[in-house]
Amino acid sequence: MTKSSLSRVTATAAATAMRPAFCRRAPRVAFASLPATSTPFSTSPSSAPSARRAYHISSSSRRPRIQGPASASAQPSWSLAGPGRRSIFIQTESTPNADALKFLPNHRVLPEGIAAPFVEYLSPRATIAPPYPSPLAAQLMNVDGVTAVFYGSDFITVTKAQDANWAHIRPEVFALITEAITSGQQIVRPAAEATAGAAAASGSSSDAGNAAPVEADSLQYDENDSEVVGMIKELLETRIRPAIQEDGGDIEFRGFENGTVKLKLRGACRTCDSSTVTLKNGIESMLMHYIEEVEAVEQVLDQEEEIALSEFAKFEEKLKGQRGPAVAAT
Repeated sequence: MTKSSLSRVTATAAATAMRPAFCRRAPRVAFASLPATSTPFSTSPSSAPSARRAYHISSSSRRPRIQGPASASAQPSWSLAGPGRRSIFIQTESTPNADALKFLPNHRVLPEGIAAPFVEYLSPRATIAPPYPSPLAAQLMNVDGVTAVFYGSDFITVTKAQDANWAHIRPEVFALITEAITSGQQIVRPAAEATAGAAAASGSSSDAGNAAPVEADSLQYDENDSEVVGMIKELLETRIRPAIQEDGGDIEFRGFENGTVKLKLRGACRTCDSSTVTLKNGIESMLMHYIEEVEAVEQVLDQEEEIALSEFAKFEEKLKGQRGPAVAAT
C-alpha cells in the first residue's frame, strides 16, 4: 500500500469516528422495535390518527418479540416467548359521543355462530339473562360510572354517565378487557349453551330448551319483504351501517309504514347528542335520494327510554317552576 492510499484510509476512519451517532447506519429493525416495559401494558407507537390510542400487552406470542434496545445503534435482542404465547394490541378510539369509548382488542368479540350482529347491555341484569349472557359485560357494568356495554363483531363500546370521568373508568375497563382476552374466556355465551351448561351442572336437562328466542339481524333479507323494504335494508346494510359501526354503534330496522322508515340506533349512537342530526341529515337524505317511496325517517324509542325522557322533562319543568318565583322575588 502506497503512502497516499494509507493516508486516505486513515482520513476516512477518522471522519467516521467523528460522525455523530445519529448519522451512523443502524439496523433497520431497531426503528420498529417495541420499547421495553416493566408494567403489564404500556402505550406503544402507532401509525393510527391521534384519536386512536394503542396499548401493548406483554402476553403470550407465537412469534419472537423484539425488545427495545437502549439506543438506536444497539443491536436489537430477540426473545422467544414460547409456544402458545402471543402479543395482544388493544386500541381505543374516541366516538362522536363524548360519553362513549370504543375498544378494539384485535380479537373477535362475538362468536361466529351468533345470529345477531351486535349485543347491547343496558343494565347489570341483562348481562346474566338470555339470550346472550356475558361475564365480561357483567364485570364492566359493575365499574362505577359505566351505564352500558355494546359488543360489535370485533369491538366493544363502553358508555359512561355524564358526571363520570374517563380518567377513572378507562384503566379499570381496559384491565378487565385485557384479562378476559388473555385468559381465553368466552366473552359471550349464547343462551342455549349457557342453559345447557347450567342444566348439566344441576343434573337436569328439562329446561335446556326454554331459552329466550335468539334475535336475528334486522337488516337481513326476508323473502316476505316487499321490494321497497328490501331496497331500504340493502342501502342500510351497505352504505349506512359501516359508518355507524365506525363510530362505535349499529343500526336496527324497525319497519316501514306510510313512507316513514323506523330505525333504532344502538351503541355509542344511542345516547349521542348528534343522533337526530345523523338521522335527518345523513340517513334520511340518503334514503330519500335513492328510494322515492321514502318520505321520512324517525327513531324508535324503547319503553324504558320513553319513561326516562318523560321523567327528565318533568324534572326540567320542576326546575323552571322553582326558578320562576326566585326570579320574581328578586
